[in-house]
Amino acid sequence: MENNPQMNAPVKRNLPRDVFLHLFAMVTLYWSAISVITLCWQYVNHFFPDALNYNYGFSGSIRFAVASLIIVFPLYLLTSWVLAKIYAKESEVRESKIRKWLIYLTLFVAALVIIGDLIFVINTFLGGEITARFILKALSVLVVAAAIFWYYLDDVRRASTSKMAKGFGIASAAVVLILIVGAFFIVGSPMKARSEQFDMQRINDLQSIQSQVVYYYQSKGQLPSSLTDLNDSISGYVPANDPETRVPYEYTVKDPANLKFQLCGTFDLDSTSPNGGKSAPIPAPAMYSGGISQNWNHGAGRVCFDRTIDQQLYPPFKK
Repeated sequence: MENNPQMNAPVKRNLPRDVFLHLFAMVTLYWSAISVITLCWQYVNHFFPDALNYNYGFSGSIRFAVASLIIVFPLYLLTSWVLAKIYAKESEVRESKIRKWLIYLTLFVAALVIIGDLIFVINTFLGGEITARFILKALSVLVVAAAIFWYYLDDVRRASTSKMAKGFGIASAAVVLILIVGAFFIVGSPMKARSEQFDMQRINDLQSIQSQVVYYYQSKGQLPSSLTDLNDSISGYVPANDPETRVPYEYTVKDPANLKFQLCGTFDLDSTSPNGGKSAPIPAPAMYSGGISQNWNHGAGRVCFDRTIDQQLYPPFKK
């Protein structure tokens, strides 16, 4: 009896388990790649800042990318390892249609990214707008896309898992680990992030108190003698306390005739030092409202802000 080649060929199947694992592997791959590129771009923003395009979401973008890599990238490695074990026992899974489709789709997307990145680089270079920031960002996209394209192009050509797969996984894990560790030196620890949030809330509280002091003067023609004078049972306003210690903020009338007063609070970090130690990455905002120059830069510890109400800008309300 002659052998039928079609009967001896491996069965190309698409079990729910196989579909889930292959889809999950590709989704985590895309997510990890985008997070790596995001981290690389934020590194460039940090070391090569652009004064005309300062990103106030800098720390948030880094933290989200780090959180994504901490969770998603290990899942990608774990899923790839499980699939490699399945391929070793069930070779037909490696030839499944869903795997082939997803790999070629990945190659297609990676190829488009590489082509688009190169076109953008050349176009920018011809326009004379090439900068170190641009080169590094474009290079990060090119390296990530090229690495993915090269690995999966080699993988899809083979009948079995390549021996380079383990080395590629170790190398990519080392790169991701370096990026994650380096990010903590830029944005600081979770404790520092919490301290930054407390300090920002303190600034918001002091701004609110300051606005109420100005409104009190406009309404009554004099400065409040203490913060309790600002309590309003109708509007429900009560001066806020420190969000961490629950201690009331300090308010002092320095010169009632010239409408000078002082607001004090105790801060965790130094907003004036963008690098090193316990420092906030972005200086506190400076605004102009209520006839008062609102420069809220502060050091660590107890800080007082001297304010003077401009009577011409904010005269008392007419009765």
